[in-house]
Amino acid sequence: MARVLLVEDDAEIRVALVRALTQRDHVVRAVGEAMTGIREVTGWDPDVVVLDLGLPDLDGSVTLSMIRAVSRVPVLIATARDTEYEIIRMLNAGADDYLIKPFSADHLAARISAVLRRATPREHPAELIEVGGLRLDLGARDATFDGEPLRLSKREFDLLAYLAARPGRVVGRRELLTEVWHTPYGGDDQTIDVHVSWLRRKLGESAAQPRYLHTVRGVGVKLVAPE
Repeated sequence: MARVLLVEDDAEIRVALVRALTQRDHVVRAVGEAMTGIREVTGWDPDVVVLDLGLPDLDGSVTLSMIRAVSRVPVLIATARDTEYEIIRMLNAGADDYLIKPFSADHLAARISAVLRRATPREHPAELIEVGGLRLDLGARDATFDGEPLRLSKREFDLLAYLAARPGRVVGRRELLTEVWHTPYGGDDQTIDVHVSWLRRKLGESAAQPRYLHTVRGVGVKLVAPE
């Protein structure tokens, strides 16, 4: 199962692909405009983006460049543009694969699986971080809390791992946006607050009664082991 963001302006194609990918157990969000897709990349943190090039607000090549400025998410181009020049241009610009319309849902699903396999290393370094009852395997991207599996989204894991690697240190919001969200030009601080809130819920704490995650007003966030 993968979190798939579909950026496609044709409503009929969107509906058909959402249905087909959902039937294959993927979690799918579909949008029809480039800027909405870019916001979803930074806010929803998909595992893969399926990107059409003929979008109403921005050309897909510009959209790809903007995605690459903020994220390393795999991008699969799905378009009717079939010239060799366009294919080479998009692959050189950072696309991970290129699929020409029309195509079957099975073909798209297979390409998504292939892109995800390439994006996930088969062997992982044995790098573990432990803070109190929290244990993170950075290579395998596994997390446990008090011996129980901790189910985290990709971005939640990245945020928790970044803080856990710096226990007791207050990490500033600009640093988190740059290093975790890959948004060097700044971004929405509310995104950090939302993800910290989600992590607190999963760690069984609250902002009023923090144990691991402590917010320093106007500065940032730190992770510490409870006393």
